[in-house]
Amino acid sequence: MKYETLEIETIEILLKHLKEHLNESKYPVWFRGQADSNWKLEPKLMRMDNRLPETHYYNRFKQSASFILPSQPKSEFEWLFLMQHYGVPTRLLDWSESPLVALYFALNSEFDKDGSLWVLLPTMLNLKSHYKPDYEFEIPSYEDELLKNYEPTIIARERKSSLLPMAAIAPRNSSRMQSQQGVFTISHRENIRIEEAGNEPFDHVWNYIIPAKAKKGLQKDLRLLGFTKFQLFPELDSLSDNF
Repeated sequence: MKYETLEIETIEILLKHLKEHLNESKYPVWFRGQADSNWKLEPKLMRMDNRLPETHYYNRFKQSASFILPSQPKSEFEWLFLMQHYGVPTRLLDWSESPLVALYFALNSEFDKDGSLWVLLPTMLNLKSHYKPDYEFEIPSYEDELLKNYEPTIIARERKSSLLPMAAIAPRNSSRMQSQQGVFTISHRENIRIEEAGNEPFDHVWNYIIPAKAKKGLQKDLRLLGFTKFQLFPELDSLSDNF
């Protein structure tokens, strides 16, 4: 990884490490929090044992969701984003442009285990995938022609290609995505973990360890700063946590 893995027990220490490592870098930076530091950077679909083909989850979701939705998604990726939103297995992995949003997700479960806060340089990841940006630090959208190779039906039709994961931006068309400053990486056919994408050195990613004993204190600090469940999930189901 790009930097040695360090521990963070307070938000002050996190900010100190980020300042040292980012050093006023102009690179876009994404963050992901994971409650167990042993978890790898792999999408839910890729983590499943004996998983069915992606088209099974994709087609079954479309079959039932089409009746309920007020308007139909216009592309395969819009269907994938909706599936991800509701917890259906996909090749997407959630990231945030906010380190404190990512930290929130590292603190809310697995309280007896160390957590992990991952830092990704998305443009560096895409360079490993041989993406040629039109301008420095460009991150493609899911409407980009290159991303068509990652669409479910394209992958289902041919079985020989093997591409690295890529980072891309999507319209923030829900209050949850906007509140969480959400962005995504997407894997291709094989389970190539983000932290192992491309050839060494894996200088597009690094992480910090959050000791289990520090989780409760960090949770209190985040609440003090306004990072509550309702702020990140602005939905009626979240209101009960405020009382």
